[in-house]
Amino acid sequence: MNTSTEQLFTEARTQNGYLATAVPDEQLRALYDLLKWGPTSANSSPARFVFVRSIEGRERLAACMAPGNQAKVRQAPVAVVIGMDMQFHEQLPRLFPHTDARAWFVGKPAMIEATALRNSSLQGGYLIMAARALGLGCGPMSGFDAAAVDAAFWAGTSVRSNFVCTLGQGDPTQVHARNPRLAFDEACRLA
Repeated sequence: MNTSTEQLFTEARTQNGYLATAVPDEQLRALYDLLKWGPTSANSSPARFVFVRSIEGRERLAACMAPGNQAKVRQAPVAVVIGMDMQFHEQLPRLFPHTDARAWFVGKPAMIEATALRNSSLQGGYLIMAARALGLGCGPMSGFDAAAVDAAFWAGTSVRSNFVCTLGQGDPTQVHARNPRLAFDEACRLA
């Protein structure tokens, strides 16, 4: 795999439509096998992923989405629900074995929530970059009813939804004109 900054950043675009090309299981496994190496605090790895591929699953997810996102979910070959495990700290003895990191979180729901949200968001970003590295287009979105998505895809678990991202071979005719970005001096300070 040889990727460039253009493929990952400057030429990559948010996808609003996809070609009718399936994303095979092997590619989804390869995507996870890349993203899992991205750093998280204390190697906490709180993200959980549901790769929604079936028509029935995408219909169930579309019903939870804001009106402007429903067609995107229905049309994409894959829609990923990126969740955050609110009991991620139970895995820390295995994932961060050189100290008792689990104890940092026990009985501290605000710290659990902040850490789960921050790090599952990082892992969602790694998912996007891994997908781009593998030649897939991505359409991240946050317009959805989180409680409905949780009930539909995470019922009976300690996982809560963070955001949704569609995946597939992007349809270049459905890409909007590139929006501007803030300049360095608008977004950054040197201290």
